[in-house]
Amino acid sequence: MHQITTDNKHNISEKMPFEALLVLATAGFLALVTETIPAGMLVQISADMGITESMAGQFVTLYAIGSVVAAIPVMVATQRWDRRALLLVVMWALLILNILTALTSSYSLVLALRFLAGMAGGVLWAMLAGYARRLVAPSLRGRAVALAGTGVPIAFALGIPLGSFLCAFIGWRGVFWLIASLTLAVIIWLRSGAPAAPGQATDATRLPLLRILTTPGVIVVLLIQSLWIVAHSILYTYIMPFLGTAGMADKTDSVLLVFGLASIAGIWLTGLFIDRLLRALVLLSLAGFFLASLALGIAGQHPFVIYVAVALWGLTFGGTASLLQTASANAAGPGADVAQSILTTAWNLAIAVGGGVGAIWLKTYGVASLPWALVPLLLLAFAIAWASSRHGLPRSRRPLS
Repeated sequence: MHQITTDNKHNISEKMPFEALLVLATAGFLALVTETIPAGMLVQISADMGITESMAGQFVTLYAIGSVVAAIPVMVATQRWDRRALLLVVMWALLILNILTALTSSYSLVLALRFLAGMAGGVLWAMLAGYARRLVAPSLRGRAVALAGTGVPIAFALGIPLGSFLCAFIGWRGVFWLIASLTLAVIIWLRSGAPAAPGQATDATRLPLLRILTTPGVIVVLLIQSLWIVAHSILYTYIMPFLGTAGMADKTDSVLLVFGLASIAGIWLTGLFIDRLLRALVLLSLAGFFLASLALGIAGQHPFVIYVAVALWGLTFGGTASLLQTASANAAGPGADVAQSILTTAWNLAIAVGGGVGAIWLKTYGVASLPWALVPLLLLAFAIAWASSRHGLPRSRRPLS
């Protein structure tokens, strides 16, 4: 069994270091908001820059591509870096790039800046779980990852609506200035509120990428995540046209708010039980998402069913990242940081694949049948999770030490 070896035992806490983990959660929130918030300001961006809304939408696309490109190679290259130092570099990069985005009038330059910002964001998400795990005793690692990941559902719930709301008062450039200001505040907070956490101490613990990828359990977690996130992306990307079949297209914001609030509840519940019931939580979450998809497929024309199903979907999705990051890190041992970068890259690719699969499904079978596209994906993910009782999601395990 691999064991995670670092030399920061003096910084490991037997209690939850809430301030440090909240700093990490806030950093993650800002990185995801930086990615998604342009989607709520497409009209204003297109009018200001003299481009179409679809061209403005590439603000999000280029960020996502940058995340995919950077996560694995940068994490491999920085395995020995102190985690706080690396996070500070990432946050400074986001600060500078968001300021430049607010200042420039060149569309080509903006896309380049968004690509670079995406690279920084990809590194942040790849390192966040490993940093959180380094700060606590083995018995608290899953809970620490869950708390550090609370920025995800909050950003999903608030990112796009927040962009639309703020843009009406301060313009889209003002929104980027605001994000830059908040990023500077987090940099200051990070320096005082989070301890140092060394990376891999010696070359002996720095494993080759292929070896990490083929570690028993890592590939299992990747398969489960890929199927899960493709299914999620299909529904999340095309939720507005699906709601339109029930005459609820104008209720998209309220439906997504229900999803976001339920996601926050989901990550809270995950944090309570993840260190004791990791396998059970993954299976229950997949089963819950499956039931929500069935409900939407069978009775998705009824508003009450839609709200209940979306709430169940959000509840089961909230802890997804924390569950899979914890399972991957447990399986990867000393290669946990690089395994997280692989997981992050696969997550972003799954989102893109989900969007493409959803588009094909809509064209072939119609929007009303969209939830049925999720059913085989979730069944297969559940079957893999159920079968991974030895590696990936063992029936019982003691935390690594």
